[in-house]
Amino acid sequence: MMPGQRLQGCRSLHLNEDNGRFVLLAVLIVLYLLCGAAVFSAIERPSELRAHGRWNGTLLNFSETFNISLRDLNSFLREYEAAIAAGIRADALRPRWDFTGAFYFVGTVVSTIGFGMTTPVTVAGKVFLIFYGLLGCAATILFFNLFLERIITLLAVVMKAVRERRIRNSGLLPPGIRHDFSAYSLPGWKPSVYHVMLILGLSAITISCCASAMYTPVEGWAYLDSLYFCFVTFSTIGFGDFVSSQGAAYGYQSLYRVANFFFMLMGVCCIYSLFNVISIVIKQVLNWILEKMSCLFCQRCNKANVLLGRRNAIRPGSKGRQGRPHDSDGPCDSDTEGRRLSGEMISMKDLAASNKVSLAIMQKQLSESANGYPRTVCGSSRHNGFSGGVGALGIMNNRLAETSNSR
Repeated sequence: MMPGQRLQGCRSLHLNEDNGRFVLLAVLIVLYLLCGAAVFSAIERPSELRAHGRWNGTLLNFSETFNISLRDLNSFLREYEAAIAAGIRADALRPRWDFTGAFYFVGTVVSTIGFGMTTPVTVAGKVFLIFYGLLGCAATILFFNLFLERIITLLAVVMKAVRERRIRNSGLLPPGIRHDFSAYSLPGWKPSVYHVMLILGLSAITISCCASAMYTPVEGWAYLDSLYFCFVTFSTIGFGDFVSSQGAAYGYQSLYRVANFFFMLMGVCCIYSLFNVISIVIKQVLNWILEKMSCLFCQRCNKANVLLGRRNAIRPGSKGRQGRPHDSDGPCDSDTEGRRLSGEMISMKDLAASNKVSLAIMQKQLSESANGYPRTVCGSSRHNGFSGGVGALGIMNNRLAETSNSR
């Protein structure tokens, strides 16, 4: 189905597939936010009320003990809050704005973590941060996309090599092909999105556990708090309730700062890549939900085997291929062969086909204008289902296509 095509067999739905997916995702996100708010409110609200009660009792007791009015005491506390914003703490901490402290700050800015423990207070600093962050955040996002591109390429090559070795050692190949298997190996093979998601997930968990094992003794946190800090940091949420490398002195301080930088860099890159792969699976779930919703409003859905014209991540059977016109590429379309050999649950071709939206066209036109000439795309990569896409998803599609063609 083309991106602009309406859902077949259901005239009551006046949305094409892309718009329907967008609206459905927006509704699900709102419901997700409402459920999250209800859960966190039920969990955290009682603790907040108890903390308020203890604090009010402490203030009243302090005011009566030292004969200080509550107005004067609250005024003093406001001054202390301003001092905290400037980086002053009761305990000894490292300087916030020496060179190493400033380097830590700009790292949290360009990575979009933004802990909030250090903020500029001067007008010049705030103005400079606007322009500095504009360029730095854009460059860092580009770096993350390039990292994702290389990770997908590496995983595709490694997984394909493992698959080739397994087939070669199985003894199922003819003797003439066994010695020169590279010329015939797995045409059109593509890695399963589930395998990529599993590898990235295990990598992120491994990095988080190793980093937590370092933060627990050095920072004095509980191991669960260290894991919580790793997720908040690596996902660039950056609450700022836990911040590493803020003590005045550490044992092996230089080594700890280098390890802290390494874990943050690798963790952010892995989590960013994992989020993009998970978004592909979410997109397949949305396709499945759209199909079920279409069946509810469609009187002729029993005559049409497939409404979206593609397989999905939930029901990967061959039912969705009955109503789809056969491609005219001939030998260039080996998606079925690749899936059979790789054991994929879903078709990456079908997965990426719905990404050809107007924003992708605009992105392509801007790229061609910047390069001064239109990019030529070979016939195989143009029809293998991996062309198109926006941002990190487009990078993944292109790298998966190049890997399948070159190998």
